[in-house]
Amino acid sequence: MSDPSGATIGTAADVIGATAGAPTKEEFDTLSQSEPLAAKVADVVGHNRIAINMVWTLLCGFLVMFMQAGFALAETGFTRAKNAGHTMAMNMMIYGIGMLGYWICGFALQMGGVGGVLSLGGAGALANEFTVTIAGKEFGLFGTTGFFLSGDAYDAVIFSVFLFQMVFMDTTATIPTGSMAERWTFKSFVVYGFFISMFVYPLFANWVWGGGWLSALGKNFALGHGMADFAGSSVVHMTGGVAAAAGAIVLGPRLGKFKSDGTPVAMPGHDIPMAIAGCFILAFGWFGFNAGSTLAGGDLRIGVIATNTMLASASGAFFSMMYMWMRYGKPDVSMAANGLLAGLVAITAPCAFVNSVAAVGIGAVAGVLLCISVLFVEQTLKIDDPVGAISVHGVNGAWGVLALGLFADGTYGDGLNGVEGTVKGLFYGDASQFMAQLTGVVTNIVFVFVVMYVFFKLLDKVVPLRVDPELELEGLDQAEVAVSAYPDFNLKKAMK
Repeated sequence: MSDPSGATIGTAADVIGATAGAPTKEEFDTLSQSEPLAAKVADVVGHNRIAINMVWTLLCGFLVMFMQAGFALAETGFTRAKNAGHTMAMNMMIYGIGMLGYWICGFALQMGGVGGVLSLGGAGALANEFTVTIAGKEFGLFGTTGFFLSGDAYDAVIFSVFLFQMVFMDTTATIPTGSMAERWTFKSFVVYGFFISMFVYPLFANWVWGGGWLSALGKNFALGHGMADFAGSSVVHMTGGVAAAAGAIVLGPRLGKFKSDGTPVAMPGHDIPMAIAGCFILAFGWFGFNAGSTLAGGDLRIGVIATNTMLASASGAFFSMMYMWMRYGKPDVSMAANGLLAGLVAITAPCAFVNSVAAVGIGAVAGVLLCISVLFVEQTLKIDDPVGAISVHGVNGAWGVLALGLFADGTYGDGLNGVEGTVKGLFYGDASQFMAQLTGVVTNIVFVFVVMYVFFKLLDKVVPLRVDPELELEGLDQAEVAVSAYPDFNLKKAMK
C-alpha cells in the first residue's frame, strides 16, 4: 500500500540494527511485550530517523536543482553575445521539458524495479523490473512501476525519490545544450528534451542504479560489487557528454569555426566572468550532488564525500591551469574553470570510496585530461564544442568510473549491490571491480552514442536540427526565442 501522507513511514523496524547499540529484533520483540511505552518511543525514533534522511535527501535535491542556474550561466558566458538569449532559453526550458518527460515514463523505467529505498523507509511499490534470463542469469533492463507517479506510486517516499532523481536526470539533459549551442533549432531541441528524459537516460540509469544488469555484475559474474557509480560520473555526466558528442557530430561545426584547411578558429565566449560565476554555482550544488547520494543524513560518510568533492575540484582547476601555463605561457582561466568542473565530474563516482590523496590525484588527472581532450576534440576530431562539454563530462565521466575501480580503498560500501564486503579497487586487491567499471564505460559509449546518433539523424529528417545560415550569422535570439539578451547592443549595431 502506498502512503501519500507519510504518516506510517518510519517505525521501530527502521531503528533495529540501523545504528551501533540498537537492539536486535529479538530484543525489541521482548521489550515491546513487557514495555509498551518503550515500543512507542522506538517507533518515534524510527520515524525521526527516516525524517532526517528524507529532509537531507530533499535539501540536497534542491541544491542540485540550483545547479541548473550554474549550467545556464557557464554555457551562456562561454558562447557569443548574439546567441546568449537562445542558450539561456535552452538551459531554462530543459528543466521543464525534462521533468515532464521523466514524470511521464522516465522515472518508471529507471526506478520502477529498484525494490525499495531502505534509508527512506520503503518505496516497496517500486518492485517490478523487466528482466531477461540468459544462461541462467537474470538481466534487468527497465522498471515497470511509477508511470505518471500514479497508483501505488502516490507515496511520500517515492515522490521524494522522484525529486532527487529528476534533478540528476536534468543535469544529463542540459549537457548537450552547450556542445550544440549557437546553431541548434529550438523546436528540435524540444523533441530531444523529451527523448533523453523519457528513454535514454532512464535506461542506462536503471542498469546502474535501478537494479539493472550492470549493478548485478557482482552477483552474476563475481565482478566486484557490480558496476559502482556513487553519484553519477557515468549515469549523469558521461551519458550527457556522449550524447553531446553525437549531437555535435550530426549538427556540424559553427560557420567559420574551421578554415578550409581544417585549422580551428577561436570563437571566444562573450562573458567569462559570467561563465566563472556559473562554475562556482555548480561547485556549490555539487555538494548536494555527491553527499546527497547517500540518501541518508545519518550516514556520516557524508563528511568524507563532501571533502573529497571539494579537493578534487581544487586539484582539477589547479592542474588544468598549470598545464596551459606551461604549454602556452599563460594561465588560461577559462580552461581552469572547466578544470574545476572536470575534477568534480571525475570524483562523482568514487567520492564515497576513496581517501583524500586519491581524490586530489583523481582531480589532477581530470584537469590535465580535460586540456588534452579539448584540444584533441577540436584539432583532431574537428568537432565544434563551444563549451568543452564533451571533454568535461564525457571524457572525465569515464575517467571517474575507472578511477573508482582503481582507488576504492575498502573502507565503505559493505553490501553494495547485494555483495558482501566493502568496495575495493585494483590497487587495493580487487581487479574484478575494475573490470566491472570498464564494462560500464564501454556499455555507456556504445549504447548512448549509437542511440543518440541515430536519433539525431532521424530527427533531422523530420525537424531540421540546424538553423539557416543567415540566422546563424545574425544570431539566434530573436529568430528562435523572440528575445534579445542585449537589446541595447543590437540597437546600436542596427544604427551603424
